[in-house]
This record gives sequence, structure tokens and C-alpha cells, in this order.
Amino acid sequence: MAIVYDKLMALKIPDAEHTYTVKDTMLYALGVGVGQDPTDRQQLDFVYEKNLKALPTFACLLGYPGFWVRDLDTGIDWVKIVNGEQSFKLEGPVKPSGTVVGRTRIVEVIDKGAGKGAVVYTERKITDKASGALVATVWQTTFCRADGGFGGPPRESPPTHKTPERAPDLVCDLETRPEMALLYRLSADLNPLHADLDVAAAAGYPRPILHGLGTFGVVGHALLKSVCNYDSTKLVAMGGRFSSPVFPGETIRTEMWRDGNVISFRALVPARNIVAMSNGRAEVK
Repeated sequence: MAIVYDKLMALKIPDAEHTYTVKDTMLYALGVGVGQDPTDRQQLDFVYEKNLKALPTFACLLGYPGFWVRDLDTGIDWVKIVNGEQSFKLEGPVKPSGTVVGRTRIVEVIDKGAGKGAVVYTERKITDKASGALVATVWQTTFCRADGGFGGPPRESPPTHKTPERAPDLVCDLETRPEMALLYRLSADLNPLHADLDVAAAAGYPRPILHGLGTFGVVGHALLKSVCNYDSTKLVAMGGRFSSPVFPGETIRTEMWRDGNVISFRALVPARNIVAMSNGRAEVK
């Protein structure tokens, strides 16, 4: 089994209709750590049905087409893939409930060379089913560790956003709860890597790790809190590169640099002195 470039580029990924409720919206927010202080009225707006608002990062879960890399004829060794980058752009606030349609397409496939892996870039347009209006666009980069050298046309990877060299303008520390991965997986994929001790050990980890999109949601919370004062209409775009996994229970420190309406950011785990997310860029109103 190997990637065939033209075949993969022409692959039709089925549209995904997704109906979600206020409970789904609240469960996601709880799963990324919002509401740890139940007396914080600003956080309550995302975890309590009165005046409920959806977190901007919730858009990344809407209209998801499932594990198409495994389920369709892709030629990809799906066991050895990891989420490399994630980003989204909103057209307006995400509704706390509704029905949407996600249409995913493969944008590009880059062959890094034998032994160096391949990179698959996808785009997902999320539209409101009733009106057809565009809700959000989500981009994902999947690193296929075992699929390099398939003979694809030479391509350079798109440039990444550079982190400023000056001291950060804002810093936000958010704790992740020890059971966060168990809670977050109820909103996302049920990969046993995030729950099963034996699966985590087989993958080389001392214990289950947090989902990459779980880390993404925590960092989104830091941006929403520090830059937007919990006004969910202000955070309109966000993206970054996953650098290292986070273990549930660790504190994630988000460093932020503000240049007009552009926020550069990176996420660290101070206890292990590692970078969890890098090359981050967000846009605010």
C-alpha cells in the first residue's frame, strides 16, 4: 500500500451532516477546561445553558468527516499519522446548537522523501444546513510518517508564521485536569491513545496523552481570556503547529504577542520545559 498522488488528490471525501445540541457545546467547553472556576460568570457563559455561547475553537469539531484516512482508499499508513497543524477562520459566532454540513477536500500532498514522510493538507468548509451560509473554514495538516518517497511532484511546504523575538506582551497559565483527555474524547475521536494505559505504553508514552485539538482548545481559551475578555465574537481566526504532546494534569502556558489585530502565540509546558504548540497566529476584531 502506497500513496498514488493523482488518485489521492482526486479522492472524494463524503460530506458530513452534523447536528449538535447545547449539551454538545457545553461538553466541549468543559473538555478544554472552561468552567474550572464555577464562580467565574464569564466562564459560565460557555458551560451553562443560560446565555450560552460556543467557544470559537468548537468550529474545528463541526462537520468532521470521520477517520477518512483509514476508511477510504487513500494508500496512507493511517497507524502512523499525526496532526501536524490546525487552523480555522470564522464567518461569525458559532451558534450553540444547529445542523451544519462539512465538505472536506484534499488541497495538496507533499512528498518529503523516503524515510521523511509525507504531508497531506485538507480544507473543510462548514455551512449552515438551513441557509447554506458559510459558518467557518477549517484547515488541517496531517503528517504521514511512513509514507514518504511515493514519487509525488516536488513541492515546498507553505511558510509558517514566525514568533516575535521580543518578550511576550501577555502570558496566561491554564491548568489541565488529570481526567481532561477522558472528558475531551467524548466530544472528539475515541482514539484509545487518550484513555488506554496499554495503548499509550505501546506508543512510547508513560500514560495517555491529551488530544492535539484538546491542547488547541486550551490555548484558544487562553487567547479568549487574555486578549478578548471572553467576548467570543472577537476571536475570528486561529492556527498553529503541534510540537509536543501534553499530558493531562499539566499546566499550559500560552505566550502572546500583539501586533494590531494579529496575535502571535506559542504554548509551553513549563514543568517539562517543552513547546506544545509553535508558530501560532490568531486574528481578533
